[in-house]
Amino acid sequence: MKLFPIKLVLATALFFSLSTAAEKNTKQAAQNSASYKTVTLSTGASVTWIKDNPDEKLMPRDLFSDASDSLYNSMNLPNGVPASVSVFLLKVNGEYILFDAGLGFMGGNMMASFKKIGVSPDQIKMVYLTHLHGDHIGGLVNKTAKGMEKVFKNATIYLCKAEHDAWMNDIPKNDLQKAILGTYKDNLKLFSFGDSLPNQVLSIDAVGHTPGHTAFRYNELLIIGDLMHGYALQIKEPRVNSNYDMDKPKSAESRKRLIDYAKENGLFMAGMHLPAPGMVK
Repeated sequence: MKLFPIKLVLATALFFSLSTAAEKNTKQAAQNSASYKTVTLSTGASVTWIKDNPDEKLMPRDLFSDASDSLYNSMNLPNGVPASVSVFLLKVNGEYILFDAGLGFMGGNMMASFKKIGVSPDQIKMVYLTHLHGDHIGGLVNKTAKGMEKVFKNATIYLCKAEHDAWMNDIPKNDLQKAILGTYKDNLKLFSFGDSLPNQVLSIDAVGHTPGHTAFRYNELLIIGDLMHGYALQIKEPRVNSNYDMDKPKSAESRKRLIDYAKENGLFMAGMHLPAPGMVK
């Protein structure tokens, strides 16, 4: 039997270890630099993930105060949990449905990606909102000297009634929400959980992050909104909330229920803060 010098064996092992790490880093870097990705669904419809944040996005440790130090440290992510600010564009039956609208005038890149994929804002006929936080609705408007103007001039905005009523009546610091929804007041439709929306999109209760936080299902696609801000952490421990969640017990319940729902039905999840490329199964 031929024996190899131990130095050669160790060097070879180190080479393959470094090569594997380099390949992984290169793949992750490519995902982080990508601004969109399109997936064809079993119905022939397509969904495009669009990254709205311009730079790398890491959710800091202190965002997850529910997580113990031992749990957080076990992930070996000292700089933060990889994430994104994302929107999703569904093309079905020749129509475009946009799920959330990103940061917009607050620093979003959605419009640049629209140009890359050859879609005009005027082609968007429906916008389905998961909730009313600024990084999900800022892209609905442009700010001008005269005030706010519509970005999606031909679109109807769909929003859960519970979310609408909470922000309009109960939640303080709602000037942005009132102004943006006011811009679309003649093209706003409110729905209830369980309603089937145009193009057979089902609205699903995902309450907790906000009072009317909504998930949407189209065939094997499940749009989960802000169900998870730190995927690597929360997919393992759904009980862990982010500090952005307004009702933490309800948020944890919704997270576990919808993760189980996705597994049981063979769905892939598309989340507004999942790391690139924004979709997991």
